[in-house]
Amino acid sequence: MMQTENQQLAISVVIPCYNEAKNLERGVLDEVYEYLSAQPLPWEVVIVNDESTDNSRSLVERAIQDKGQFSLYDIPHGGKPAAIWEGIQRARAEAVLLTDMDQSAPIQELAKLWPWYEQGFEVVIGSRQAGREGSSLVRKLGSFVFLTMRRLALLPDIIDTQCGFKLSRRHVALEIFPYLEFLKQERPSGWKVTAFDVEFLYLVDRAGYRIKEVLVRWRNRDESDTKSQQGELARYVHESLNMAREVTRVKLNQRRGLYDNI
Repeated sequence: MMQTENQQLAISVVIPCYNEAKNLERGVLDEVYEYLSAQPLPWEVVIVNDESTDNSRSLVERAIQDKGQFSLYDIPHGGKPAAIWEGIQRARAEAVLLTDMDQSAPIQELAKLWPWYEQGFEVVIGSRQAGREGSSLVRKLGSFVFLTMRRLALLPDIIDTQCGFKLSRRHVALEIFPYLEFLKQERPSGWKVTAFDVEFLYLVDRAGYRIKEVLVRWRNRDESDTKSQQGELARYVHESLNMAREVTRVKLNQRRGLYDNI
C-alpha cells in the first residue's frame, strides 16, 4: 500500500486538538504512530493545539517527545476549522489526511481512502453512512435529521459530510479553505460544532474537483468531557441549531452569487 519512489513526504496527517486530555491519556497518538511507522512511505503528523484549556498540550508534548515525525503548533482559540487550516498550511506533503484526535475513525482506515486518491480523486472522504456505533439514540436521530435536511439543500450525492476523516490534495485545500465563512467570523468562545465540512465539500465540488465517498469503520471513542458542559439533550439541540444555520447560510450564499468566482 502507498508506495513512493522518493524520500519526499508522501502524506501529512493533520490533527486538531481542543481539550482532548482524556482521549490523549488512552494513547491515541501511539496508535497513530504505530500504524504509520509500519507503512512504506515517508510521513509526518501535524498537531494543532487550539488553545486548549485542559492539559492537552502537555500531554501531546509528552506523547511526541520521542517521535521525530510529529510536530505541535499553537494557535489562538479559533475553532476546529481554524486549527485544520493552520495544519494544512504547515503540512509539507501533497496528500493531507484530516483526522480527529479521538480516532473514532481509526488511522488504519487510510488504507481504504488511499487507492481512490491514487486514482486521481482530489478529495476522498470517509463515510459512516448509516453506522454510528457508540452514539446515543439522540445522536443517531440528530444525524439522520441533519443528513436529510442537508441533502435536500446541498450535495445530494454525498451521504456523510461530517465524518472527520478526509484525504485531500493540499493544493485543493489551500485553494478552498480561505473561502470558508467560518474563518471570516469572530473567533468563537469555547467549543462550537460547525458544518464547515459542508461548505468545504460544496466548494470543492463547485470548483470542479472530484470527491469520492468511502465507507469506513467508525465507532464513537470520544471521551472528552471538557468541550462542552451541556447535558446530552441540550448539547444536541444547540449543535443541531448551529449546523442548521450554517447549511442555510451556505445555501443563501449560493443564491446570492457569493461563490460565483470559485
